[in-house]
Amino acid sequence: MQAEKRLELGLEQLAIDISEQKQQKLLDYLQLMIKWNKAYNLTSIRELDSMVIRHVLDSLSILPFINNSPVLDVGTGAGLPGIPLAICLPDCQFVLLDSNGKKTRFLTQCKIDLKLENVDIIHSRVEDYQPGYGFEIITCRAFAALNTILDRTQHLLTSTTRVLAMKGKDELPDLIGGYEQLAQHSLQVPWLEEDRQLIEICRSN
Repeated sequence: MQAEKRLELGLEQLAIDISEQKQQKLLDYLQLMIKWNKAYNLTSIRELDSMVIRHVLDSLSILPFINNSPVLDVGTGAGLPGIPLAICLPDCQFVLLDSNGKKTRFLTQCKIDLKLENVDIIHSRVEDYQPGYGFEIITCRAFAALNTILDRTQHLLTSTTRVLAMKGKDELPDLIGGYEQLAQHSLQVPWLEEDRQLIEICRSN
C-alpha cells in the first residue's frame, strides 16, 4: 500500500482528523528519517510503509491523552512519539530530550525543515537535565524500564505531572514507592500485531 494511503486510512481508524498539510508533514518527517538513517542509524525499520505504521501511527495512538503542555519526550531517539505529536498539536509545546548527539542533530534538522516552532531539542542525559520548570506530561516510548524512567525523571515531575509510558504487555512491573498508576489503556494501533499499552502514572499524594 502507498504510504500516503496507509497514513490516511490509519488516521481514520484512530479517529484522528488532521489537515492534508499535516499529513504531508508527517510523511516529510519519515523521508528525512530515511535520508539521515543511512549515516546515523536512526531506526532499523527501513521501509516507508512499515515506518508509517510502527513510527507514526504507533506514536499518534496516544494523541487523545495529550491534553496540556509542556510535554517532555524522554529518550526521544529519532523523535518518537514527540515529532508526530508536535506536528498534530501545534498549540502544545514539546521538549525532545536524548543523550545521543547524532539523534539530536537529526531532530534539530527536522525542527528547521518541518518548521516546528513548538519543539525544543535538548541533548542531555535525563538525570542531568535541569530546565528550571516542571512538565505537565512526560512521554516515553522505548527509553528504559518503567521504574528506571520514574527514578530518572523524578526531579522533573510536579504534583500535576502525568507520565505516559508506552509499553508492551510484558513490561508492567510494580511501581517504585512514591508513584501510583492512574490508568492503563490498551492502544489499538492499525496493522500492528504487538500488544501495546499506555500506562498513566503520577506522584502519590
